[in-house]
Amino acid sequence: MKWAPALFGLLALALWQGAVWIENVPVYVLPGPLAIVGAFAADPVGLLTALASTLLVTFAALLVAAVLGGAMAVAMSSSRLAQAAIQPWAVALQVTPLPAIAPLIIIWVGNPFVALVVCATIVAFFPLFANTASGLASAPPELDDLLRLYGARRWQAMALLRLPAALPYFLSGLRISGGLALVGAVVAELVAGSGGFASGLAYRILEASFRLEMPRMFAALVLLALAGIVLNFGLGAVGRMILRRRGVA
Repeated sequence: MKWAPALFGLLALALWQGAVWIENVPVYVLPGPLAIVGAFAADPVGLLTALASTLLVTFAALLVAAVLGGAMAVAMSSSRLAQAAIQPWAVALQVTPLPAIAPLIIIWVGNPFVALVVCATIVAFFPLFANTASGLASAPPELDDLLRLYGARRWQAMALLRLPAALPYFLSGLRISGGLALVGAVVAELVAGSGGFASGLAYRILEASFRLEMPRMFAALVLLALAGIVLNFGLGAVGRMILRRRGVA
């Protein structure tokens, strides 16, 4: 069963290459897998360097989103006033389309890298915030009452009960936000690339599309897809390892 995804992928690639050969599809319309591999082989350093730039933005945004999302969820769990103040703005931030505000962020922030991180953080923030808040609220109320009965203070109940209960939720949100941070970084780079800031794999995609270099564009897209898969599985593995060490999983 574990080889099923790889076998399915190889079959799909073979059918794709065969269809391109049989139909004689022009490479500028739809390149085959061999043409895509050739485009990557022609400039592996450039594409991998651009991917590293995109991943740097992604991980920076994921770190910021984890800190902000966790902190705001804890604040909201500790105070009803904080909950009333934070929750509507968090929802508003989630439903705001990034392409609409990315140009403004890039202009306001000034520093290109920081602006890209801010844009990606906006996309990655909400799953971490919402999952952590749900985890903090999932602590058994009878245990909370027991801690209060023994004279535990609010911060002690948070440290001993609510934060451990929220850990699986936080790690689940982290895995979701990892992919969203990558999406946010790509969208921000596309906007920044349109404005003349050349950085990241998304800019390479934009550049290749303007030049009708479809194999190069597809090579960049494949790298992004592979990076997303590795990021998702990597964060999942880290989460399982942390929970296993804590005896949760």
